[in-house]
Amino acid sequence: MLQNIISGDYSSLLALGGILFAFLATVTATAKLCQYLPKDAGREFAHDGKLSAGKPRGAGIIFVLAFVASALLFVPMKAELVIYLILTVICMVTGFLDDASEKPWGEWKKGLLDLCVAILVAMTFLHYNDNIIELALFHHMQLVIPKIVFGALIVVLVWVSVNVTNCADGVDGLSGTLTIITIMTIYLVDRTLGTGQDFSYLILLFAACILGYLWYNATPSRLLMGDAGSRAMGLFISIAILKTGSPVLYIPVALVLILDGGLGLIKVGLIRAFNIRIMTKIRTPLHDQARKAWGWSNTQTVFRFAIIQIILAVAVVYGIGL
Repeated sequence: MLQNIISGDYSSLLALGGILFAFLATVTATAKLCQYLPKDAGREFAHDGKLSAGKPRGAGIIFVLAFVASALLFVPMKAELVIYLILTVICMVTGFLDDASEKPWGEWKKGLLDLCVAILVAMTFLHYNDNIIELALFHHMQLVIPKIVFGALIVVLVWVSVNVTNCADGVDGLSGTLTIITIMTIYLVDRTLGTGQDFSYLILLFAACILGYLWYNATPSRLLMGDAGSRAMGLFISIAILKTGSPVLYIPVALVLILDGGLGLIKVGLIRAFNIRIMTKIRTPLHDQARKAWGWSNTQTVFRFAIIQIILAVAVVYGIGL
């Protein structure tokens, strides 16, 4: 909105103002509103899960709404972007309702809701974008994929991103830190490839809002994002990587999130669908394995997982720039 009022020589200053606004709005709103959030009951099967009992939960509703407000104020809105913002809010609201519920929602219910959101993302993306995938790490080769196939792949990407990011939320500061590294890598990919220009500034605003949340969530945390935050972050990551035109890059730029949260999904899925048991000696999510079996502290887990993802990010950015 403000972009329509202020332009020209002041656009860069306005962009900086938007980032500062997003961060400060999140920090201020979190400080004032966290007392009204539902309280965490402690995760029964998570390592040190009971230490979270009594902390405000569902803080994702604060930083996601701060992000949406910042976007509406500082980003020139197009119909496609508005739809993505609405879907991000929907994903956040469903997560928050689960956070606030006395009885956690069932996996089938949440999975179906995620599927509906994923289908809407696919329909929106294919309406406003072409069905060409760029293989940025392979001499920028391009593949034209039939829309129905591309749409199905988008649904899978979104569903996986939402759920692995959600499952990776279990250590103070971990999922937020990994998400920032992932989306900032996507931002650099955008700048390198010259794609996603209408979305790249949204990435900076979202990162600023997550940083505002991490101000209170660093070990030892004062509050938790809950499903309201983790599910919205997963959705945003999937949309951001789609806008680069090279969605295959999701694997390296979010690999730590995928492994941390995804191994548990595979493990449980195989047991329930085929009664196949694998990784029986590995605790999932992987951050529980790191703390319980490997003896890492919470801080070591966050830093070491982040370091691995940063190394991958550097390799990806360098690779696509060749």
